[in-house]
Amino acid sequence: MSRVQLALNVDDLERSIAFYAALFGTAPAKTEPGYANFAITEPPLKLVLIESPGRGGSINHLGVEVADTGHVDAEQARLRSAGLASVDERGITCCYAEQDKFWVENAPDGERWEIYAVLRESAAFSASPSACCGAAG
Repeated sequence: MSRVQLALNVDDLERSIAFYAALFGTAPAKTEPGYANFAITEPPLKLVLIESPGRGGSINHLGVEVADTGHVDAEQARLRSAGLASVDERGITCCYAEQDKFWVENAPDGERWEIYAVLRESAAFSASPSACCGAAG
């Protein structure tokens, strides 16, 4: 299973949850303080909402969620052979989940792309806020 991830900064999380639940016809798969995500089947999309007052309506980051670490490794090798550098993060806690992932560097317009697999859920948004996607977006 792979699906594109779109992480948005939102001003008002509750208002945004209501809007996207109506738009996609599904409730969030996960909600935490300042955070929600939707695992949308059709179209296949992981929509992440990160409460960031004053930055609503902007993209926090983009990503591709893959099934497991083997797929993360395969994508990293494929992109490396295409000349794209990456920043490796393994066993990192981010967005209420422990993940193995990497960030693709040098996108043409500075957009942030991650390729990641969720290893397990976490009670914390991040073990290190400066290392998590919400802090740098």
